[in-house]
Amino acid sequence: MDETTYRQSRLALHAAAELLIAGPQHREAGTIRLRIVPGGFSGAKWPVSVIGTELVWPEGRIRLAGTYREVALAAGITPGAPAKVYEDTTGVDLDAAIELDPTVAGLIEEWFARGDEALRSLAPEVTPVLWPEHFDLASTVGEVNFGVSPGDDAYPGPYAYVGPWTPRTGDFWNTSFGALRPQDEVDTASALLRFFQEGREHAARD
Repeated sequence: MDETTYRQSRLALHAAAELLIAGPQHREAGTIRLRIVPGGFSGAKWPVSVIGTELVWPEGRIRLAGTYREVALAAGITPGAPAKVYEDTTGVDLDAAIELDPTVAGLIEEWFARGDEALRSLAPEVTPVLWPEHFDLASTVGEVNFGVSPGDDAYPGPYAYVGPWTPRTGDFWNTSFGALRPQDEVDTASALLRFFQEGREHAARD
């Protein structure tokens, strides 16, 4: 799969999360938090989901195609990013064409599902949150962030991370914010859990 298709599809899912779920949810319920559901992701307090390549709501579903404004109109949603919550938005216009490859959508949604499983095993008392500003799934335990991302401007592909609030030093920590492992090194829920557990141990002693 070429990098352009992956990047465009990742942005399309990110924009759908921000414009079609997080923004409307924030205006209705005061929260931007999203959660992982079977086959995709949903609002934490808003009954709208992205499942595969479709937007799903209680009364129906529609393929994520055309523009974000057109999809929102079909679903009866007032679209738009959360207002005055965070500054670093996707920058995607409501009238932009949605470019979403089904294969990429499946890969990203499965990566989030594996991350959700690992994070819930790491800390069963914590509910993982899919944050729309960065489009990453994370839990915070003892002033350490644990999470998975489908990629970003700094690292284009899927990765897992451990990010202590206070910087640590040592071989385990390989980025400015903590530790990063690409998907091919932690490609299962059990491998992710081992990485998170190792990160928790290093954060406690480094």
